[in-house]
Amino acid sequence: MKARRFNGQSVLDQGGFCTDRHLLLLPMRACGMSDGADATIDPAEIGERDAPPIDEKPYKVVFEANKCIGAGKCAQVADNWELDLETGIARPKRYFIDEGELDENVRAAEVCPAKKDRGVIHVIDRRTDEELAPDPHGDGTISVDW
Repeated sequence: MKARRFNGQSVLDQGGFCTDRHLLLLPMRACGMSDGADATIDPAEIGERDAPPIDEKPYKVVFEANKCIGAGKCAQVADNWELDLETGIARPKRYFIDEGELDENVRAAEVCPAKKDRGVIHVIDRRTDEELAPDPHGDGTISVDW
């Protein structure tokens, strides 16, 4: 990892991804930088290097933080979500979740009004790499658009 500067803040280059000051993992394009490669980013692979075992936390939250509009609806329906009043951006407390946390995170994804109600919160089944919510295509295809 190497540190880079963007908009006066340090971000960490993590092999094509960067983390902002809130440790949100974002594609380098989202930080306004290029990673020098035109490789397609597979959202199902994000965070898997340091992830807990799939049998313990079979679901993952992928959050398009750069497209969050700060409506806070996710934080109203799910304990896993909080709205940072300083930045105006919501964020999950945990990115890897179990069965007991699934319903509230699916609900958070469903109520997110960003991207013309398609949402920026994606709940992924790590066992199948299918999107459970918001699933706008209705076929489990991950609907992240970086």
